[in-house]
Amino acid sequence: MATESSVWTTCDYSHNVTFFYNWVGKKISVVWTTQDFVVIGLGLTVCLIVVLANLLVMVAISMNHRFHFPIYYLLGNLAAADLFAGIAYVNLMLHTGPWTRTLSKEQWYIRGALIDISLTASVANLLAVAVERHQTIITVQLHSKMTKRRVVLLIVCIWAVSIVMGLIPSLFWNCECDLDDCSTVAPLYSRRFLVFWAVLNLLTFFVMAAMYTRIFVYVRYQTRQASQHSTEMRHKQTVLNLMKTISMVLGAFVICWMPGLVILLLDGLLGKASHANTFEKFCLVIAECNSLINPIIYTLRDAEMRRTFKWILCCLCRRGADRQTKLSLVEINSPLPEETLGCIQKLEDQAVCTETNHKEDSWTMPGV
Repeated sequence: MATESSVWTTCDYSHNVTFFYNWVGKKISVVWTTQDFVVIGLGLTVCLIVVLANLLVMVAISMNHRFHFPIYYLLGNLAAADLFAGIAYVNLMLHTGPWTRTLSKEQWYIRGALIDISLTASVANLLAVAVERHQTIITVQLHSKMTKRRVVLLIVCIWAVSIVMGLIPSLFWNCECDLDDCSTVAPLYSRRFLVFWAVLNLLTFFVMAAMYTRIFVYVRYQTRQASQHSTEMRHKQTVLNLMKTISMVLGAFVICWMPGLVILLLDGLLGKASHANTFEKFCLVIAECNSLINPIIYTLRDAEMRRTFKWILCCLCRRGADRQTKLSLVEINSPLPEETLGCIQKLEDQAVCTETNHKEDSWTMPGV
């Protein structure tokens, strides 16, 4: 018995993906079924919508000067993470079902790493947003005073950490040297890594929930203290509305990802006894839908974002129908009286607006 155990704890990198699936008892489809075609067809359609919707959010934030603040740049980076998730799910759809048998271990690890990177980037972005909102609102500000360089550095760090976390299972924390530690959901992953991964994300959720609860209590108290007809009251209400939007984004993320993280945690703790594979596809569908929810929240909650979306879509329609139509960003920017915007007509009648009073290292103040 000891000899058999030592055999399975010896690193043998010659095993293929099918071996690990058979070892944990996870079935791989042999032939394509109608259900497989329907799932992949619907999945790719949703992924396409996810990519386009989050690309629209990123373009809106970059084009509308009222969104040129740290909080919106972080939300734009969250949209980039959701866009990346859409691409990751496309890769998953194109390497699932009977295709799984044809994957090399490197391709399988890449498939999982893309999902892990997108999740880590989303969680890290939401944590950064929570910290930014806590620091800003407690100091009675609408927007953070972080410079552009610091925001860019923060975004770079978020993606660096996400990539490292996504590569950990393929580099060393897997079960190729300990087959008894193999996960049933992700057969090449270590169950101990899944426990670490799930607990880390769940703890992050609770930390963010605690921070937002404190912020809401503080803002509610400050709002009640303000005069009902003062500028301070309008400022507090603006802060509260922005906090509600961000909280809806956080709430949707937790609701969509919580089932999957719980399944990973149970799989890591109980192994085959957890029957995690029964709920795996259901949890993946919910997690995929989360990447589509944020653009919907922005559309319903933020009038400025909604107006920017309409302008961008109208631009695309008009450009396709009549390239001679002159477009201007002045309508969506709604500039303050002291601001002057100049529109320069470019080739193919495409309007590009440049703000004459722009400062390279400062944030443009919005009308509150």
